[in-house]
Amino acid sequence: MPSTTVEDPALPAHAPPGRRANAWLTLIAVAIGLFMVNLDGSVVAIANPEIGRELHASTADLQWVTNSYLLAMAALLILGGKLGDRFGRRTYYLIGTAGFTAASVAIGVAGSIEGVIAFRAAQGVFAALLIPNTLGLLRAVFPPRRFGMAVGLWAMVASCSTALGPIVGGLLIEHVNWESVFLINLPIGLIGVVVSALVLPQSRNSTGHHRFDLPGVILLAIGLVVLVFGVIKGETWGWTSGGTLGALAAGVLVLLVFGWYETRQAHPLLPMRLFRSPALTVGAIVTAINFFVLLGVVFFLMLYLQNVRGFTPVEAGVRTLPLSLATVVASPLGAALTGRFGARFAMPLGMALQAAASFWMLTWDAHSSYAAMWPPFLALGLGVGMVMSASSDAIVGNAPARDAGVAGGLQATALQIGGALGTSVLVSLVSARVGATLGGELARAGVPDGTAAGLAHATDAVAMGVSPVRDGMAGQVAAAVAEGSGNAFMNGVHTAVLVTGVLCVVGGLLAAAGLPRRNAGAPR
Repeated sequence: MPSTTVEDPALPAHAPPGRRANAWLTLIAVAIGLFMVNLDGSVVAIANPEIGRELHASTADLQWVTNSYLLAMAALLILGGKLGDRFGRRTYYLIGTAGFTAASVAIGVAGSIEGVIAFRAAQGVFAALLIPNTLGLLRAVFPPRRFGMAVGLWAMVASCSTALGPIVGGLLIEHVNWESVFLINLPIGLIGVVVSALVLPQSRNSTGHHRFDLPGVILLAIGLVVLVFGVIKGETWGWTSGGTLGALAAGVLVLLVFGWYETRQAHPLLPMRLFRSPALTVGAIVTAINFFVLLGVVFFLMLYLQNVRGFTPVEAGVRTLPLSLATVVASPLGAALTGRFGARFAMPLGMALQAAASFWMLTWDAHSSYAAMWPPFLALGLGVGMVMSASSDAIVGNAPARDAGVAGGLQATALQIGGALGTSVLVSLVSARVGATLGGELARAGVPDGTAAGLAHATDAVAMGVSPVRDGMAGQVAAAVAEGSGNAFMNGVHTAVLVTGVLCVVGGLLAAAGLPRRNAGAPR
């Protein structure tokens, strides 16, 4: 059955009638793929400790489980949006959904940490085709006056799936195995492919026949990969080493060349004219900060709850419910506040809440009560949800309709780069601080000098929250080792949350200064 084609996304109200032109059916269809990708992201966070134990993975390996996905996705997101804009958003959304499902199954049967990392990268490739085209499809079928509402619902679906992740992942890990957190994508993905094939319209832009910007694709991918690779390797090479500084400088240089090259193309991969909008530019920067904080904090938060505090995956998931549920509530609330007062109000408010959450975590120790945990969880979730909705409006809502897919790709690229840098930088900070303080903390906890010296090489385990207690240790010594290593891990956490708090303050000030003012009740 041929699909309805919407050639001009600026005029969705004139699309032909029928189920393929129905905006709400389109929203339902893209929500399934969005739900699958975001559910996967949050269940992987809670599965990481179990993956590390069963596959004997190091902290660096677990970073690559996260970052191979984020790197592949970040490098190709703008390309995914561009392909959808030119050749059909429905087509590339379907390819992304089917490929993501297949890659998820491959992870579940891989059986090695190398296989998990490789197929996580494949997941990232297909997610890069899926995610930007969700927003492009919505922009194509919803009239401008309803697009903000559609983005709010889009963000709520993303938040709900993220909220369910810790519970679903915890139950599956505890009662089945860690592989099942990936295999669950099979039924979700199959439903998504069938529903999307039946109801999605084929929307694209009539741009004529012109050369595709392949050099731009290559430059952007190389620049992003080299830059994030330098951040990831900073922990092992040293932040001031020639290798780390060289990789970071090379990544920045390639991205600058990419920007220069794009300004000289008639049909660029990423139109530099988009950045003439201050709202769009600030929205992209704050989106990166938003997910730097969220994904970075969640990564070591799950290590803290499961490895330091000894909670099961389900217990850890239940304890993070305030974060997840607050994100669900904050997404439509952020959309409403943005619609009434503008992103200039909602975005700094969200950043302020995240800053407060980060600074509150400075009071935690290895034995903190849950009463000290849930308030920052709540504030972090509220802040993330508000910023997510406000940044969607600032980026996609301020881009020309013909660039809807590219703008969606830009937002998702900023999100994934921020997430990749968050896990890389914060885990590196935790590891470095653990290495610097482990010996002293063991000594203060009462560990004998000889035993403490023998545990100096256990920095990698302690940075994952694992106490290096050995068989045969006397009970008193084992307790002292657990106490000292827990304190060293918390030193790393305090360094990480101090950095996130400062970043959130900077992001809030940037949004307040750089976004346009809107009077209450003024039309968009």
